[in-house]
Amino acid sequence: MSERIRVAVVFGGRSSEHAISCVSAGSVLRALDRDRYDVVPIGLTPDGRWVLEADDPDRLRITDGKLPEVDATGISLVMAADPTRRDLEVHAPGDVPGTLAGVDVVFPVLHGPYGEDGTIQGLLEMAGVPYVGSGVLASAAAMDKGAMKAMFAHAGLEQAPYAVITDREWRRDRAGSLERVAALGLPVFVKPARAGSSLGITKVKQAADLEAAIEAARAHDPRVVVEASVEGAREIECGVLVDVDGDPRASVCAEIVVHGAHEFYDFEAKYLDDAADLVVPAVLPADVSDRVRDLAVRAFDSLSCEGLARCDFFLAPDGRVLVNEVNTMPGFTSISMFPRVWAETGVDYPTLVDRLVADALRRGTGLR
Repeated sequence: MSERIRVAVVFGGRSSEHAISCVSAGSVLRALDRDRYDVVPIGLTPDGRWVLEADDPDRLRITDGKLPEVDATGISLVMAADPTRRDLEVHAPGDVPGTLAGVDVVFPVLHGPYGEDGTIQGLLEMAGVPYVGSGVLASAAAMDKGAMKAMFAHAGLEQAPYAVITDREWRRDRAGSLERVAALGLPVFVKPARAGSSLGITKVKQAADLEAAIEAARAHDPRVVVEASVEGAREIECGVLVDVDGDPRASVCAEIVVHGAHEFYDFEAKYLDDAADLVVPAVLPADVSDRVRDLAVRAFDSLSCEGLARCDFFLAPDGRVLVNEVNTMPGFTSISMFPRVWAETGVDYPTLVDRLVADALRRGTGLR
């Protein structure tokens, strides 16, 4: 028993992607080989409390359209930001606080703010506990679409024109903010800067609808990104995974084809309505596929990513490949693109999870 690697799978959290994090975690829990790993499921409730969760992947499925949530009645846990101890403190109601043996590595299956944005990565760095995925800088930069796009531009990566509207700019100079957005032309996509799973995104075709779209995005994040729509573009995605030598490698490419009433790959199309086809591998000329795969690694490196990422692109009608975004902790559900592209590349789901845990242990914590 002592030879097994103790993995804490952390999921849920305070972001609007709480439910999708739970679904992803269910898939990871299902894939971890209990003969190799001692698994500790840890849920973060919507208000941020750490609880010991049941090792029951089936409870974390989307069932009849109902989204899962961390069980807030679980026993409370505390992880100390102290590198000299890795024990988890257990706080059961009415009992004296106890300890749960420390973990060797954390798999933070967290999407969105307060998890994917460098916050839990910082805590784990302070605690000296290795973890799957990118460090503080890359996690924070990739979470903030405005910062991410600035770093892409610095690296010379072509992308669609965009504007960032901060909370202060919107409150103090709404007219000026709208004027900057107008320079992008129409249609545009209005997005929360620090959210995912397509939550809070609106495609705007008329100037009269801009303010409402910005307010809808601000319901998720006071910082908003507005992007010019690349009309007629194909949505291409590519996974990046670090190999045993620590070098990033790109997967085969995939394409998202949205159909039905959905004009883009929104939350309902992704998780509820089955309104999109994920074409793996994408039907692309070899030179275009090679270009996307090369750009995926460049985008990964431009943000100093580690471990894994999913890189999203637009293939414009004129043949240009535009980088859209990098997701440092992509969805890990059974229908998610990242596991699917790697399965097509020859790395099945359990092997993918094994490689990510091994990479985290190889890297460790600290400056690198």
